[in-house]
Amino acid sequence: MTLVKVGLIGCGRIAQAVHINILTRLAGTELVALADPDPQRREEAKRRAPAATAFTDYQELLEGSDVEAVVICLPNALHAEVAVAALQKSKHVYLEKPLATTLAEGRQVLAAWRQAGTVGMIGFNFRFNALYQSMKEHIQSGRLGELVSVRSVFSSPVRTLPAWKQSRHSGGGVLFDLASHHIDLIRFFFGQEICEVFAGLRSQRTEVDSAMLQLRLADGLLVQSFFSLNAGDDDRFEIYGQAGRLAVDRYLSLDVEITGPTREFARLKRWMPGVPTLARSRRLLESILAPNDEPSYRAALAHFVAAARADQPAKPNFWDGYRSLVVVAAAEESVRTGRVVSLSDVPDEDFAR
Repeated sequence: MTLVKVGLIGCGRIAQAVHINILTRLAGTELVALADPDPQRREEAKRRAPAATAFTDYQELLEGSDVEAVVICLPNALHAEVAVAALQKSKHVYLEKPLATTLAEGRQVLAAWRQAGTVGMIGFNFRFNALYQSMKEHIQSGRLGELVSVRSVFSSPVRTLPAWKQSRHSGGGVLFDLASHHIDLIRFFFGQEICEVFAGLRSQRTEVDSAMLQLRLADGLLVQSFFSLNAGDDDRFEIYGQAGRLAVDRYLSLDVEITGPTREFARLKRWMPGVPTLARSRRLLESILAPNDEPSYRAALAHFVAAARADQPAKPNFWDGYRSLVVVAAAEESVRTGRVVSLSDVPDEDFAR
């Protein structure tokens, strides 16, 4: 098997906890370079990946002819700049979300990606979570009948945040941190675009650390989502149809919960003894042995490496990242104006691939 030579740009907390561990063990992958200006982070990354060459500047890493693909794990405000630089060097790029912090920067990334013709994948790794893939399958099966509404919650407990995460100007805030994931999952689940956004934002401990979004999809389906950096660990979806309900909790569910439209059905299901499937038993064991592990990171990076090796498109791509960014920008505009914002004029034909 031909190894894809990968460079990691940014060696902060998430890279140390997730990306280095995966990239040093992922089949078909050789982590050959690291870049971070902070000597302590760089030294720790080098300890975890001793075979990789360490650089203080990402430009030096990009000049290395042996690097075919890069994984970018930098503060949000640097995403667009570094992604464009990597694409201009004809590298395959895996970019942690968000694509950028402004629509103008996002369009620059799209233009550079189109010009490069390389793989461009955005880090919406939850698409690869088995629970969410199962939920998508149930939705597509039509077992809920005509869909009525969707509710979602994604929150995390109070914790000390790095300075850049505390200000919208530097790319912080719950819209980029958490909401962007659910915005993408809504597009993933239902295969259609969000066409209207109404939002409320709140700043308690840091700037824009809680948000409530009301969304309307192209077919009229209504979605209500709450996001917070102050409200404890929670990540749930509930989907209501005329024939029943689907629910999943990423932290607690072993499978998608399916209930009928009546209280009697729900009570019967609650009291019936469950017979775990092999897949559910495996997820239970994984959740016990590694309660904080998110397996979708590995699956997403494996998908990227496979796409880079074959020089084939990857999903979710940079266009998916841009569509999520459009909704975030619309939420901010809704707060400024106090109005529902329509997204009907997003120029798909200019950038979609």
